[in-house]
Amino acid sequence: MEKNKCVFLDRDGVLNKDYVDYAYTLEKFEVLPGVPEALNKLKEAGFKLVILTNQSGIIKGIYKKEDVYICHNALQEACGHAIDDMFYAPQHEKWSNSLSRKPGTLMFERAIYKYNADMENTWMIGDKERDLIPAEKVGIQHRIQVDNPLIEGSVATHYAKNLLEAVDKIILADQK
Repeated sequence: MEKNKCVFLDRDGVLNKDYVDYAYTLEKFEVLPGVPEALNKLKEAGFKLVILTNQSGIIKGIYKKEDVYICHNALQEACGHAIDDMFYAPQHEKWSNSLSRKPGTLMFERAIYKYNADMENTWMIGDKERDLIPAEKVGIQHRIQVDNPLIEGSVATHYAKNLLEAVDKIILADQK
């Protein structure tokens, strides 16, 4: 079976505006500037695109699974259906222990298996350290932190201001 180069993406803060009180309605779901262009560049370069996102508002009773899918569909519409898949973890450590919820690795393991990821050419993009920790644990060597400056001791291997800048780094590395 052919291996695939993949980009795993956190959702909130990478693809859409992040809110402390969650982005779960279409009124608050704002795709960040440059995201459609960035995702389409990755698709043209042959990458599988998979969202790996914590969605603890579900277990907290703030919103429902259906709201996650409504926002995902809006994101797909805005990005020309460039995203291949979405995995989400509805748990929160206050209510349940879950290996799926980042920084757990189960979402990553499932995505790696499902897409037969070529680990030499797979990347993770997140805006928080907890997005990148499981990527490191499962052996994803390329980890980009966006929006938040790198802190000493971070597991990130690269930093970018936003997704478009991150994608330019990935495309450049892929061409070598």
